[in-house]
Parts: sequence; C-alpha cells; structure tokens
Amino acid sequence: MRAGVVRTVAVAVAATLALAACGGSRDAGGSAGGGVTGTVTVFAAASLTESFTRIGRDFETANPGTTVVFNFAGSSALATQIAEGAPADVFASASPRNMATVTEAGGADGEPAVFVRNQLVVAVAPGNPEGVRGLADLARPGLKVALCAEQVPCGAAARTTLDAARVTLTPVTLEQDVKGALSKVRLGEVDAALVYRTDARAAGADVTTVEFAESAQAVNDYPIAVLTDAPNPAGARAFVAYVRSAPGQAVLTEAGFQAP
Repeated sequence: MRAGVVRTVAVAVAATLALAACGGSRDAGGSAGGGVTGTVTVFAAASLTESFTRIGRDFETANPGTTVVFNFAGSSALATQIAEGAPADVFASASPRNMATVTEAGGADGEPAVFVRNQLVVAVAPGNPEGVRGLADLARPGLKVALCAEQVPCGAAARTTLDAARVTLTPVTLEQDVKGALSKVRLGEVDAALVYRTDARAAGADVTTVEFAESAQAVNDYPIAVLTDAPNPAGARAFVAYVRSAPGQAVLTEAGFQAP
C-alpha cells in the first residue's frame, strides 16, 4: 500500500502495535543522524483531508523513512478518541474548543499553535438551481438544508452565524463532520449546506459556492499540537513544524485556508 493513505483508527492502532513489536520505543522517531523516521499518526479535522493528505506525502518525501497515517473525522470525535487513549502523535482540530478537551486533560505536549483559519460558505448544486443568494435564503419554505451538528466546529460556527444574522431555519439533517454535510449536496439529498470554504473548493464542479458576509461572524481558528503520549514524539514535532513551514502553509493557502 502506498504510504500516506488515509486509514482508520483501527489501522493506526495496528501500526503502533507493529512498531512496538519491532522494538520501537517512545523515541522511535529519532534516527542516529538526528532526523526523524517511523510512523507519525495524525488525528485531523475532516476539513483538512485534502490538504493534509498532500502535506503528508510532501513530509514523507522530505523525511525518508517516515510514514504519515491519518485519522480524519469531526474534531469532537477525535478529541474523545484521544481522551480515551487512542494512540496518536499529533492532533489538528478545527476549533480551540475541541482542542481544549485534550489540553485540559493534560494531553498536549506544550501550547497548541493556531496554524490556519477557515470560514463558512453555502454549498449548492451546480448552477445554483434554487437561486440561493445569501444566508437568509436558507430559511425559505421548502428549501432543504444540511448543517453540521453543533458539537462539531462547522456546526458551532453555523449556529453562531445564524444567530448573529437572526436567521432561523430547521435543517433536514445534522451531520457529524463537514464532509457529511457537503456529501448531502453532492448526492442531491439537500438543496444547500453550510460548509467550509475549503471543502466547497475541494468539491470543484460538484457544487456551486455562495459567499455571504455574515460568515465573518464565526471564523474558525485551527490549532495543532504534539500529544503528550505520542508514540513518536520526534516525528510529531517534525510534522507540526512542517505544517507551519512555508511549504506546508502554501498547500493550505492553495486549499483556501486563511493565515492565522
């Protein structure tokens, strides 16, 4: 299997156990030459899927002997998994609130750093057949709208934005991450969804994006941290540094993320 592919938590656990069976230790990330090697397990918000997958490949190229394994999901679910002991080296959250779940339990090695920001847009079917022009249009009778559940960052941002704009709507579905909300539009199951700009951009021609001024009311900060119990702390630190480096930031900017 090609290195850097997205794998599930179960695979990440298996990879960690395999390293241990080969004699790896907590400091397995360091090599004799002072570089990094081994598996780096990264738990990252679903909205980072495309950009982090690319960054993971670039990191592996820059650090021969490393393999980056990703677990992408809603930030709240990832924080819970980390708190319950899932083995991971790095956590990249789509909001400080979910990162706080980890830091308050002593799960972060050092202060998390905000590395990008993201903003909401409305995603609609190609060509915008329902003629959605702004946030208020989502409250039109008969318009089917998908939102993220409020415990995940895209849902919390949507609620903040809707409340600030005094727009009341009843979504037909509440999804557990932004990819789920976007997929409802792509499959034609809803007319519109509030999603991150980066996810709408990644969907390409599958959706049309509608920007709205009220999104400035709820811009999400994305913090990243090395985890206290990281099986590969050297690799974790190197990966975080790469994300914050010029090459890593260039990938994120191209995806539509904003500088912190």
